Amino acid sequence: MIIRVRRVAAACALGAALSACGAPAAPHASRPAPSAPTAAPSRPPTLAPGPAGLTPVFKNGPRADGKTVALTFDADMTADQGPRAAAGEHFDNPQLIATLRTLKVPATVFMTGRWADEYPAEARAIGRDPQFEIANHSYSHYAFTGDCYGLPTVSPDRMKSDVERAYTAFKKAGVPNAMPYFRFPGGCYDRQALKALSAVGVTAVQWDVVSGDAFATDSDAVAQQVLAGVKPGSVVVMHCTRSAAPATERAVRMIVPELRKKGYRFVKVSELIGATDRHH
Repeated sequence: MIIRVRRVAAACALGAALSACGAPAAPHASRPAPSAPTAAPSRPPTLAPGPAGLTPVFKNGPRADGKTVALTFDADMTADQGPRAAAGEHFDNPQLIATLRTLKVPATVFMTGRWADEYPAEARAIGRDPQFEIANHSYSHYAFTGDCYGLPTVSPDRMKSDVERAYTAFKKAGVPNAMPYFRFPGGCYDRQALKALSAVGVTAVQWDVVSGDAFATDSDAVAQQVLAGVKPGSVVVMHCTRSAAPATERAVRMIVPELRKKGYRFVKVSELIGATDRHH
């Protein structure tokens, strides 16, 4: 989802720590202790459907649950951009992912299926890294409404299959557990789109802080916009596409330490949605 922005509030963040625990074995047992049952993997948190069963829309987490912030990155590639990639245009940004790893910042990557098809090794590496979670950004990156930043549109009867096709692309790339979260291309949606996706069982994820990194070359301006906009529970929208968002990696290196100085903890979108669900 690529958005041109002049002046908008922005924000940043993400981070979640994983912990493991185990009980020590009994020191004197006459026979082996029974194996503990294998716990079934818990389903990622989602929001309850909206009125008339419409797909629920999530914008930000609770404001009073401490200083948490989720940095999200859209890995955009539109279905018809294959020739541009073949000609050398880079829609990935491995340096950004490396920087997030170095800074130990958990993040949610909203990936198009077409991006996963183009960069399967990168999609697999991100998807298998517990620091990250991959969510759905459609297969085609075509808009789900008309008049959405000049994007081509997907017809209502193909919206559901476009989202499902992206999940199929993730599996093909080797992503083990893509999240049940969906970000509309361009952030554009209406009631018809929410109804079309109701059977998929996803939570639509928007944001409350626009970084302004799309097509930006001034990383300082991107960083300042994010820092000015972040509030507790914020979801920041950024991009993981070198050609369309070349300033993002440098901006992240400025944003992260500043937010940490202010007491913010970086989390994935799933943690914010889980907190929101508990409040309800």
